[in-house]
Amino acid sequence: MLTLALLAVAALTIPACASADEPKSDAQLQAEIVSNMHRLIMDELNTFKQAARDLQAAAPATVASGWDTSPAGGAALSAMEKAWGEMRVAWERVEGTVGPLFPNADDAMDSRYEDMVAGGVVDPAPFDREGATGMHAVERILFNPNPDAVVAYEMTLTGYWAARWPMTDAEAAQLKGGLIQRLVDDSTSLSEQWRSKTIDLEVVFMGLTGLIASQAEKVSLAGVHQEESRYSSTTLADMRSNLAGTRAIYELFIPWLNTKPYGMTYNQNALDAFDQLESAYGDIPGDAVPEPPPSWGSVSPPSSADLQTPFGLLYTTVMQASDKNRPGSAIDAMNHVAWALGLASSAN
Repeated sequence: MLTLALLAVAALTIPACASADEPKSDAQLQAEIVSNMHRLIMDELNTFKQAARDLQAAAPATVASGWDTSPAGGAALSAMEKAWGEMRVAWERVEGTVGPLFPNADDAMDSRYEDMVAGGVVDPAPFDREGATGMHAVERILFNPNPDAVVAYEMTLTGYWAARWPMTDAEAAQLKGGLIQRLVDDSTSLSEQWRSKTIDLEVVFMGLTGLIASQAEKVSLAGVHQEESRYSSTTLADMRSNLAGTRAIYELFIPWLNTKPYGMTYNQNALDAFDQLESAYGDIPGDAVPEPPPSWGSVSPPSSADLQTPFGLLYTTVMQASDKNRPGSAIDAMNHVAWALGLASSAN
């Protein structure tokens, strides 16, 4: 297990008189990865924490001060939406690394609505800090009214609560000091825990590979209007941030990978796979996954006509990238990198 503590000890045992031209040992290269990863992730978590505070600061404390259709209300809600979007980008960039290391924080801050009401749990006070919590709990209130297809799906859930803005000053105050305060508290706690977190590079790399695999789930769920950021229609933005964050962390491994047999080839294959996904995401305007064709899901596999729609083309690209058995896929490339480094590969 390549932990921070062991790597720190290894770094201290490296002879001080080593030549600058002498190749770095695995222990040195691993220690550099851990150090750089700590800084990179901390920057994103600080951005996330500040955005949560900005969201709370912008939240109207009373109905008359913003939870209405007045110009003042529009300005307050725009500020909240901006802060929520910044928070979302920061989280999605670190999700692959932080989520596996802090599963409880991941659940509290990034659970989807159906996960929060699993088992028919009814949240009697949706604006407080208990029950349904996190970014999506705030999102479905802030971006109300939700898309019709999303409402139609969620109404089938036991424990469903129709999303709405606060209707009383007590509810507005509870949202600001309850649900949003919980998000501020959780993001602050997470950043503090990260400062001293022991990093297992094997777990991190499996998390990165798993996050690439999860892109298939995100686009598949979009086909039935159950995608992640379904209320704000920004799931494609999530996917772009996932990919950007995965690539940024992956690139920390390149100096170590380049010391291994065929490492440069494996690295180029991984970068090519990232490029292909980036190109597919970049070809689509806006932050939403394209609307699936009306007949999507009526037959399996999808029809040729449906696969030629913008949604179908995105679906095909993501599915191919996430297929571990497809040579040249992103998962295949990441698994080869893991094998070269002696890390466990992802079987997903």
